[in-house]
Amino acid sequence: MHIPDGYLSPSTCAVLYGGTIAAWYVCLKRLKRVLLTRVVPLISVFAAFAFVVMMFNLPLPGGTTGHALGVTIAAIVLGPWGAVLSTSLALVLQALFFGDGGITTLGANCFNMAVIGSFVAYGCYRLLAARAPLDSQRRVVAAGVAGYLAANAAALAAGIELGIQPALFRDASGAPLYAPYPLKIAIPAILIGHLTFAGIAEAIIAAGLVAYLQSADPALLTATSGVAQTPMAGSLRSPVTLRRLWATVALLLILTPVGILATGKAWGEWAPSDFANAQTRSGITATSRQQEPPVTAPTGMQRMATIWTAPFPAYAPAFVKSPALGYLLSAMFGVGVCLLIALFAKGLNRGPEQVS
Repeated sequence: MHIPDGYLSPSTCAVLYGGTIAAWYVCLKRLKRVLLTRVVPLISVFAAFAFVVMMFNLPLPGGTTGHALGVTIAAIVLGPWGAVLSTSLALVLQALFFGDGGITTLGANCFNMAVIGSFVAYGCYRLLAARAPLDSQRRVVAAGVAGYLAANAAALAAGIELGIQPALFRDASGAPLYAPYPLKIAIPAILIGHLTFAGIAEAIIAAGLVAYLQSADPALLTATSGVAQTPMAGSLRSPVTLRRLWATVALLLILTPVGILATGKAWGEWAPSDFANAQTRSGITATSRQQEPPVTAPTGMQRMATIWTAPFPAYAPAFVKSPALGYLLSAMFGVGVCLLIALFAKGLNRGPEQVS
């Protein structure tokens, strides 16, 4: 679901960047009401959680792969405003350092997974949980349904964005300039895997964590419960709560090498060179309703694909020979950046108190 550079036209990228930047602006304004420097540590830990969760690749029908988003539990704990920012932070780190998603398409990826994912998850959870007690089983079910719908809503948006490209952007000969497959292929190709596997994974993660928090730390569920109308309960910022959240991230971090066991690329994330590779072409065709891709990558895709070269592409640092170790070190780097942001915000928050 991470759309690479070259798959969307510059105008499509600009429109989606505009929508995402507007969402970021509104989210920052909303969170200022609860003192942003105190919310940033929570945003950072959920960004780290999303970063790690997205590294667990799942095998999907046809030989492709997909992943959960980790956005649902962030929307349940932080509300949609904090979830948009935390998931966006994870996506920015993935694009900048690891080439997972493009720089030109970063706005699109944030719009799909962070903005759409967060608001669909939050809206469904609030609707289905509807004033249920914090320890109610209905909240667990609501979280699962919200996660499933959020993942598939984000996938549908990506499918539409890719599918409209060949209809709107062609060269003089009529060949697609960017993503080559139309809506009738792009939407089913992306959605089938999310309807059957990736969406279920997001549902299990969200429901499981809500069930856990109901007994371990129910304060984390109060902000969006509709029962205790507190925009950000004071206990959510306690050192104990943050330590528990970081401990959960650390546990997932240790398990990240499992994420490379699923082989194959996600649909629509092929490199330009893959279009000329006989073996890769066969896989692309098999997952695209037996419609062969262009013999060479579309010219617009080739031009835009080289705009940014990530320092550690595909979570595989060049100086590390072991793929599993490289994957683990990449996860540690991403989580470490999120932790540094949290510590920086904590330092800013303490400054005024010490002066006074």
